[in-house]
Amino acid sequence: MDYLHQLQWPAMVVTITAVWLIASQDKRRRKFGFWCSLLSNFLWLVWGWHAHAHALVVLQIALAFLNIRGASKNEPELNAKSEV
Repeated sequence: MDYLHQLQWPAMVVTITAVWLIASQDKRRRKFGFWCSLLSNFLWLVWGWHAHAHALVVLQIALAFLNIRGASKNEPELNAKSEV
């Protein structure tokens, strides 16, 4: 059995969980959501590489950079500095 082919299902669950958490108004949940999103990017990247879905691999790399950007904007120190 091709176990990497089955990786798409946990990747989907982690992606949905991440989006749910990122939509929270609680900073801790949002932060955890960003980490879940990065995990989902990694899972999709591995699956996409295995499936030769090169556009998906590039998309996940781009989304990972956007997730890192979003997580950095979620930090209270950075928000306080940008408001001044």
